[in-house]
Amino acid sequence: MSHQCGGSLIFNSHTSMPSIHLTTFIAAPIERVFDLSRHIGLHKISQQHNNEEAIAGVTSGLINQGEWVTWKAKHLFKTRIMTVKITEMKSPGYFEGVMEKGDFVSYTHKHHFKEVQNGTIMIDELEFETPYNVFGKLLNRVYLTNYLQQLLHARNKTIKDFAETAKWKSYVGH
Repeated sequence: MSHQCGGSLIFNSHTSMPSIHLTTFIAAPIERVFDLSRHIGLHKISQQHNNEEAIAGVTSGLINQGEWVTWKAKHLFKTRIMTVKITEMKSPGYFEGVMEKGDFVSYTHKHHFKEVQNGTIMIDELEFETPYNVFGKLLNRVYLTNYLQQLLHARNKTIKDFAETAKWKSYVGH
């Protein structure tokens, strides 16, 4: 099974805020991919190398619009805690998660899903801003953007693996 995933790094010309744009093809129905993408347990599997766990809010199953989850994980040599709220959802084509509390100044992850002939195109748009002014911008360019892109790749690879095999049946019903 091949993992088709393309990504690019974009800097917003108005704010110099880094953005990650990742496109993944998944040979599965859009509803299945949409639900696997918002499943707390599957996210934990995709980030197990960071010991990521949901510690508050929605801690299992599917997260929905207006709900939030607090994640605890080891990133960059430190245990970090981040609360994300699902601020918008249009099933099965889109949902958006926005950081409410955490180490970033801002963090917005937009999840787009497009049905195509043989499956689903999943597009991630992640925009974030770090504190620390000039040092933060240097950290973004040198390390953090690539690190976040690798986390998204791992997440998308897991979603693809589960969606394209019978593993999805343990998480969603279609």
